[in-house]
Amino acid sequence: MTAAETDIRHQIVALLPRLRRFALTLAGSRDLADDVVQSACEKALGRLEQFMPGTRLDSWMFQIVRTTFIDHIRRQKRRQHDDLTPDLVENLPSDARIHEQTVARADLAVVRAEIGRLPDEQREVLALITVEGLSYQDAADMLGVPIGTVMSRLSRARRKLARALDAPPARPGHAEGLPQ
Repeated sequence: MTAAETDIRHQIVALLPRLRRFALTLAGSRDLADDVVQSACEKALGRLEQFMPGTRLDSWMFQIVRTTFIDHIRRQKRRQHDDLTPDLVENLPSDARIHEQTVARADLAVVRAEIGRLPDEQREVLALITVEGLSYQDAADMLGVPIGTVMSRLSRARRKLARALDAPPARPGHAEGLPQ
């Protein structure tokens, strides 16, 4: 094993918490997420020669995790297919639908992480209005601040979340969410 391969293996180990969070977001189950990450790591370690030096290892690994999860769903569909009547088979999600769900879950993970990074006052307003469904006035009354303050905090929170969804992922070795 070369020094470069050893270094990549260490980097993959360092990525495990992120890979597991991503897999959990996709799978919705810790057990399945762990299985997907384990399979993805086995695939990656067996194909280290396919990794292109100078590219992002995290992107390569996230793609392998995603593909492994989609392969799992496809295998599950094939197994279930034998037990289904033709009219039930028509209602199975398409590959495009699985892709949409995967992207939506990944976006949700980004939003959750960014909500956690918001200042308390922005997170409170965001939760009261968008999650609890309070009016701006009700939120202002509950927090004891003017309605304009509520509107301003909510606007800043929404802008931060929108930027987070539009931003490229952080590069390895750089703090997540910080300007590059």
